Amino acid sequence: MSILYETDNLVLRELVPTDDQGMFELDSDSAVHRYLGNKPLKTIEESRKIIENVRKQYADLKIGRWAVVEKTTNRFIGWSGLKFCAETRNSHTDYYDLGYRFIPSSWGKGYATESSKPAIMHAFKVLKLPVIYGNALKDNGASRRVLEKLGFSFTGYYSDPSHGDCAWYELKATNQNIL
Repeated sequence: MSILYETDNLVLRELVPTDDQGMFELDSDSAVHRYLGNKPLKTIEESRKIIENVRKQYADLKIGRWAVVEKTTNRFIGWSGLKFCAETRNSHTDYYDLGYRFIPSSWGKGYATESSKPAIMHAFKVLKLPVIYGNALKDNGASRRVLEKLGFSFTGYYSDPSHGDCAWYELKATNQNIL
């Protein structure tokens, strides 16, 4: 398993099959899924499938969400980073999305912002992307504040059939200045 980036408090690395227990703890939690359609995972096998899909993006596209490990505890606390989205959302297809998800005991520590900064740098300096996107449910103020703190611009609302009203954000390479 390769470490991709380190921050003051976190290690960002590839998701590996042995992260299945941590992923299950994360995605089986109903509080985590409050703004994700309220469909927590029921089995660890579902977590393994998610990891397998992310690892396929690593192989095919050289990008995918990264495991986030807290340095002081060496504990898997969630994931963060980029995902290539081939499905259409808000009239966008084949775009890169910034996302993050953490276990509740890690909320409120600034880890979403801290782990997203290396992903943004990676998007613009390594992948040379012109723009990346982010989205959150309209009512998910915490996630929306993270995107805004990272320099993303709110571009409007859209309706998602699975989630309801969502906010859409974009960050252009020419407009980002957090690095």
